[in-house]
Amino acid sequence: MKTIRLHAFGPPENLRYEDVADPVPGPGTVLLQVEAAGVHLLDTFLRAGDFDGTAFTAPDLPTIPGREVAGVVRALGPDADPSWLGKRVVVHLGMVPGGYAELAVAKVESLYELPDHVDGVQAVAAIGTGRTTAGILAQAALSPDDVVLITSAAGGIGSYLVQAARNAGATVIGVAGGPAKVQLVRELGAHYAADYQDPNWVSALRTDLAPAERPVTVMLDGVAGESGRQALELVADGGRVLTFGWSGGDPLPVDSPVLSTRGITVTAALGDVRARLREFERIALDETIEGRWRALSTTFPLSDAATAHRALEERRAVGKVVLVP
Repeated sequence: MKTIRLHAFGPPENLRYEDVADPVPGPGTVLLQVEAAGVHLLDTFLRAGDFDGTAFTAPDLPTIPGREVAGVVRALGPDADPSWLGKRVVVHLGMVPGGYAELAVAKVESLYELPDHVDGVQAVAAIGTGRTTAGILAQAALSPDDVVLITSAAGGIGSYLVQAARNAGATVIGVAGGPAKVQLVRELGAHYAADYQDPNWVSALRTDLAPAERPVTVMLDGVAGESGRQALELVADGGRVLTFGWSGGDPLPVDSPVLSTRGITVTAALGDVRARLREFERIALDETIEGRWRALSTTFPLSDAATAHRALEERRAVGKVVLVP
């Protein structure tokens, strides 16, 4: 089969498109013909050899990255229920990678059957990025009384959050980079949208919000860095900030005296996710199947995994990044 293998930690170019022997499913597993493989920001950290702050240890090399897979069950391992054969499924492989390939092995207990109307791209977005979003939303507990500011609103998690906040009846503000992404955020349902590449975006948003006299009550932030610090200026005294990453370069200054004097609470939104993964996967898939969530996506051929990683790291991709064999 064709696959992507990493022989040495480092830049995206270390991801090589190669031929390897087909994997064989073991007890309680199945062999999938991969329809789509999700690329997660965490994949870029692991590829680079940056394991600090993750639950992962360095794998033996060479390794096949990727932990989010949708496809068709083509073969069964011992003890696997034969009813799975031929079904379209989606699965998160967990701590064991292997998704960037034409074929992948997955545990039967982790499979979800897919209806025909949900394609592989939407499915892998839901099983990985969607479940994280469901965990964030469980902590956020949004209501129609909230005014929610979402950074990186055209990203994988951010685009889901815009839709979910709108579905909850909240007033939604989406922040993204560049006019094209800002337009996508509006199309997702945001009431207000801003371009963080515009040096005056904070003051412009403040002007837009002034007539409604409804200050920002919740900020959902996976960017931090300079954009996150600017966004904090819009959060009202007593507001809530939920963080779930810092793709902008460094975390928010949660111990800042400015925040404490304003009564703003800052919460790490992902603390509860690992303990409830299966629950959040089911929520994300149900929202997708019922059409309430639609993942924005950028797809690349499997052979272009290095390009996909580079686009994700440089924040040039829209929504979920997916490899297609």
